[in-house]
Amino acid sequence: MGRVDGLVADLVAEGEDVEALVGGAGVMGVGTPAVGWTVAHQVAHLAWTDRWTLLAVRDPAGFAAAVGREFAAGAAAVDRGAAEGVGEDPAALVGRWRAGRAEVAEVLAGVAPQVRVPWFGPPMKARSMLTARLMETWAHGQDIADGLGVQRVPTDRLRHVAHLGVRTVGFAFAVHGRPAPEAPFRFELRSPGGELWCWGPEDAADRVSGPALDFCLLVTRRRHRDDLSLTADGAAARAWLPIAQAFAGPPGEGRRPLRG
Repeated sequence: MGRVDGLVADLVAEGEDVEALVGGAGVMGVGTPAVGWTVAHQVAHLAWTDRWTLLAVRDPAGFAAAVGREFAAGAAAVDRGAAEGVGEDPAALVGRWRAGRAEVAEVLAGVAPQVRVPWFGPPMKARSMLTARLMETWAHGQDIADGLGVQRVPTDRLRHVAHLGVRTVGFAFAVHGRPAPEAPFRFELRSPGGELWCWGPEDAADRVSGPALDFCLLVTRRRHRDDLSLTADGAAARAWLPIAQAFAGPPGEGRRPLRG
């Protein structure tokens, strides 16, 4: 597995943690913060995205053709994929997701470092694809936890999610039709274990700081910025907080503030 072995192990661990959240069959019908989506929708969406990942790696041309067909009418394909889980036997759904994510980890571990895999956004190398899969697994796991009223214990795997949030600053501006800042930001985030994670030049005029968990909730749009203990200094950093987004596709409505 070479250079990506740590990422593969972390992706596997993240999937196992989210599966443990799902637990028994009785939770599949519970609603989650994503409007109209139950726990079953969330699990089915992860399984659906894994199928797309496998197609992208194994048949790039077939992936491009399938994207053209499935998304011709907009983003409805995402909801159709999630709806596959509704009414499916819970054990079969979880088993399908478990098998798919194991296959994804194995296949991405074997992709040559220089190869770029096509995706819904820009093509990505295996390391970035693994990071993106971990980010999405964690984010949808957060939806499941919120729906079930469960408090998750954050782990240092959040560093992968945070790294993706840092790397997508320009993308967040672009998806909102705004020019990306020319100067890099400085990010200083406190890890779950108390370590300081830093990106960007120390003398940057624009800075974002706070708990890594809050930062990850922000860039996955799982919490409103008003509910997070993040500090932004500099006009560009302050402008970025409301539009931060680490995932491909439209930003959606995001979450409403939890506290008044």
